[in-house]
Amino acid sequence: MFGHAFKGKTVWLSGVTGFKGTWLAEWLLTLGAKVHGFALAPATAPSVFAQTGLGARIVWDEADLRDAGAVRRSLLATNPDFVFHLAAQPLVRLSYEQPVETYATNVMGTIHVLEALRVLDRPCAAVLVTTDKCYENREREHSYGEEDSLGGHDPYSSSKAACEIAIASWRRSFFQPHPVRIASARAGNVIGGGDWAVDRIVPDCVRALQRGEPIGLRHPAATRPWQHVLEPLSGYLWLAVVLAQPDLRPGLAAQIATAFNFGPGPEANRTVAELVAEVFRTWSGSWVDQSDPQAVHEARLLQLNTAKAKALLDWSPVWSFPEAVRETMTWYRAHSAVPGAGSAHGFTCRQIESYCARAVALRAPWAN
Repeated sequence: MFGHAFKGKTVWLSGVTGFKGTWLAEWLLTLGAKVHGFALAPATAPSVFAQTGLGARIVWDEADLRDAGAVRRSLLATNPDFVFHLAAQPLVRLSYEQPVETYATNVMGTIHVLEALRVLDRPCAAVLVTTDKCYENREREHSYGEEDSLGGHDPYSSSKAACEIAIASWRRSFFQPHPVRIASARAGNVIGGGDWAVDRIVPDCVRALQRGEPIGLRHPAATRPWQHVLEPLSGYLWLAVVLAQPDLRPGLAAQIATAFNFGPGPEANRTVAELVAEVFRTWSGSWVDQSDPQAVHEARLLQLNTAKAKALLDWSPVWSFPEAVRETMTWYRAHSAVPGAGSAHGFTCRQIESYCARAVALRAPWAN
C-alpha cells in the first residue's frame, strides 16, 4: 500500500488516543511505520485506544496540545518523516459549554504544531486535519469546495475555520522555502467501529441498542456526508505520500501543499433518519424524535465537494454508504460478542485489510 512509502519511516501522530487517531495508528503499523503518538489520556470509557491495546504497541507522550513546550519537545525528539495532526476538541455541543477551551486546543494547539514544525530541519510531510464544518454553511443545496468561504456558527466550527486560516498563513509566511511541506485535510462526517464519543449519532445508536432502548434523534432530518473512518484516513495517507515526493515539481507542489476535502460520493449525503434506518439492517431497533427547537444551533444541511482530491490526487472513496454503515455496525457487534483488546485489534486490522482489498480491486492509485 502507498508504494511502501511508510515502511521504516517515523510518524508523529497527535490525537493518537482518539477514535480516528487509533485507526490511523493501526493502519500505519500495518504499513511498517514507527508511530510516536502525542495525546491526552482517552476521553471516553470505553475507548478504541484501550480496546485495541494500542498503547502497548507504540511510543506515545501523554501531554496537552495547549502546552507549546510539550508539543515542541515531543515532535523534535521524534524527528519525524511524516506528521499527522489530529488532536482536537471535536464536539459541536461541547464547544458551546467550553468555547475558550475549544479555541485554546484547536487553534492555539494547531499553531503550536506549526511552530514546532518551523524548527524541524529535515524533509517532512505534515497533514493537519480540520473538518468539513470549517465552511460558512449557508444551509442550501451546495457542495462546499476548498475555495468556498470559511466560517462557522458554533465555537467548534469557527475554531476549525480559524485553524485553516492559521495553517495557510504559516505556510505562506514561514514554509516557503522550507524542508517541511504542509497540507490541511477537511473530512466529512466519519463513522466506524470504536467511536464512543457523546453526542455522536452512531455511538448514541450503539449505546441505546445495547440497552434495548429506542434511539433518541435530535435532528432526524439533518443531512451529512457520511463516510467510514478509513475513507478520509486513506486520503490523509495518500496526501502525505504525494506531498513528500522529493521530485515534486514546484508548480504541483504549490497545488498539493494546500487544503483538500475528503468525503463520500453524493449517494452518501443522507439524513440522520436514513443513517439510522441503515443501522437497523444490521442491528434491529427503533428511534424517537427528540427535536428541541430551543436547542443550540447545529447545521441541518452539509455537503462536500471532493473534485480537487480526485483531480490532483486521483483519490476517490472505496466503500458505499450501505457498506460503510454495515462495516461500522459489524465492528460494534463483533466486539460486543467477544470483548477484549485482542479481538478489537484483530477485527480492526481485518477491516483495514478488507478496505485495502476493495481499493486494489477498484485500482485506487495508492493501493499498490
